[in-house]
Amino acid sequence: MNENQKQSEHGKTYHRVLTIAGSDSGGGAGIQADLKTFSALGCYGMSVITALTAQNTKGVTGVHAIPASFATEQMEAVFTDIGVDAVKIGMLYSAELIETVARQLIKHGIHRIVLDPVMAAQSGDKLLQDEAVEVLAKRLMPLADVVTPNLPEAEILLGRKLQDAKDMQDAAKTLAGHGSQSILIKGGHLKNSTSADLLYLARENRFVVLKGDRIETRNNHGTGCTLSSAIASYLAKGCGIEHAVRKAKTYISEAIRAGARYKIGHGHGPVHHFFEFWG
Repeated sequence: MNENQKQSEHGKTYHRVLTIAGSDSGGGAGIQADLKTFSALGCYGMSVITALTAQNTKGVTGVHAIPASFATEQMEAVFTDIGVDAVKIGMLYSAELIETVARQLIKHGIHRIVLDPVMAAQSGDKLLQDEAVEVLAKRLMPLADVVTPNLPEAEILLGRKLQDAKDMQDAAKTLAGHGSQSILIKGGHLKNSTSADLLYLARENRFVVLKGDRIETRNNHGTGCTLSSAIASYLAKGCGIEHAVRKAKTYISEAIRAGARYKIGHGHGPVHHFFEFWG
C-alpha cells in the first residue's frame, strides 16, 4: 500500500491532518494555506482557528484572538470524533492559548506534531505576544516532532543573532534541547544564492543540509505555513521525519516557482499550492 492509500476495517479512509493556526483573510497564509496544502498532497484537512486576521498581500491590519476556551471546544470536537494522523501548529498569539493547546495535545495523546513558531507576518507585523515566546519553548517544543523556525524566529527563541551556517548548527542543537525530535531552520534569510535549510535530527545527533535554488519572486507569502503543512501531510502518510522534510522542501520549491508566474494583489502574493493540477 503506497502513501496515498489508507485502509480501515470499513474500507477507504483519509490521511487526517489538523491545522491549529490563525485565519488569513487574503488566503495566502495561515489556515487557508494549510488546508490548500493538505488537499494538494492528498490529505483530509481540519482546522482549529486560533485568531482572525485582517490581512492581504500588503500586510496585517488587525488581529482578533479567539478565546482559549473556544479553541478547546474546536480541538475536543475534532479529537473525539474524527481523530488525527498529524497536527500542524501555527499562529497561537498568546501564552494562554499555547498552554491550552499543549494540554489538549497531551490529554488526547497526539503524535506527529509539526510546530511552526509563527511570530511575525511577512510584512513584519507581530503575531505572537512577547511573553508567549518562553511558554512556546517550554510547553510546545517538547511535544513536537519537527519545529520549523526561520532565521528571525530562531533568533527570537535564542535571544541572539545568527550569521552563518555554523551559527545555524549551534542554534539547532540548542533549540533541540527543549525536547523536540528535530529542528528545521529555514535559511532563506541568509544572503546567498541558494536557499539552504538545516535539519537537525536530535536522536541521531545528525545534520541534513537541504539545498535549493533561490527563486526570485515577490510571491512568497505563506511559504513557512505551506512548508510546515507539507511536512505534517507527509508525516500523516507514514513518512519518517527526514523523508517528510525532503518531500515538503521539494513541494514548496515547486509551489514558489509556479506561483512566481502570477500577479495577485499589490504586495507579496501567495505560492501556487495546486501547481500539479492546474497552471
